[in-house]
Amino acid sequence: MPPRISFQPSLKAFTGSSHVQSPLARLSLNPSKTSARAGSAESRERRRHDPFLMAQSRQRKAANLSRQQALAEERNASLGDPVHGRPTPFVEALKIHQAGTQESHPNHFITPDELDKAIDYSKHLTSPIENPNRATADPQLEKESAERHLEEDRNAREAISRIVDIRNGNTADQMRLRIQKCIETFGRHNTDKTLPPKPAAVPPEGATVHLQKTPRVGPDTGSPEVQVAILTAKILNLSRHLETTNKDKHNKRNLRLLVHKRQKLLRYLRKKERGGPRWKNLMDTLGLSDASWKGEISM
Repeated sequence: MPPRISFQPSLKAFTGSSHVQSPLARLSLNPSKTSARAGSAESRERRRHDPFLMAQSRQRKAANLSRQQALAEERNASLGDPVHGRPTPFVEALKIHQAGTQESHPNHFITPDELDKAIDYSKHLTSPIENPNRATADPQLEKESAERHLEEDRNAREAISRIVDIRNGNTADQMRLRIQKCIETFGRHNTDKTLPPKPAAVPPEGATVHLQKTPRVGPDTGSPEVQVAILTAKILNLSRHLETTNKDKHNKRNLRLLVHKRQKLLRYLRKKERGGPRWKNLMDTLGLSDASWKGEISM
């Protein structure tokens, strides 16, 4: 009798009724817990229950934040201060309000030469008259009279200089003098005599030939560099006021508007002058940096 061959296991494998599975199928049905990604929910849950992993995470986060803060400070330091800039002799001369400033200027639209001439003329008018008859003249009385006249002239000169000193004037008088100084320093009626022109571009063939401009008459008050200097004087005045008055919201907004207006003028002048001598003279004299016109200014 031939032996019997059972085909039941193979049939069960094809029909899916067998409980025997291959090792690969078991791995695919039950994935290992050790293959979890670092940012997955399982790793976060494991880290939440592990104090050592939580301490490492906090340490890495603190190191990243400190590094970002250091890089931001380095970038801001390389650009400079968008409001004040560097101290220069011209900027220090604008600080007329300080009591310890050595430089003084007369107020009420008076120039120093006119003041000296007026005081010398008054001294000449009030000088004592010598006795024409020298035989009856008293030299001692004439000497005392001359010394008294010199003392009175010295006192009068000091009193008048204190009265007309700009440091004793109000803010409007001081700002008017600052604006006048800006016009005389950066006005093109003066700078055209010393600064070379900007580098000329090569005109294309067939370009329109423009007529020569009419020469300027009077002082220059509308050029971009004059307006930037005037805005800088106003910005310095407002920033000095806000150092002691932190709750003046109105002037804080005015300062922000002045800084952004100066930024627009600087961008226009940079594009117009192409980094020429007029641009360099303005930036060096006012002590402005790239932060005054580059990027976004947040205050």
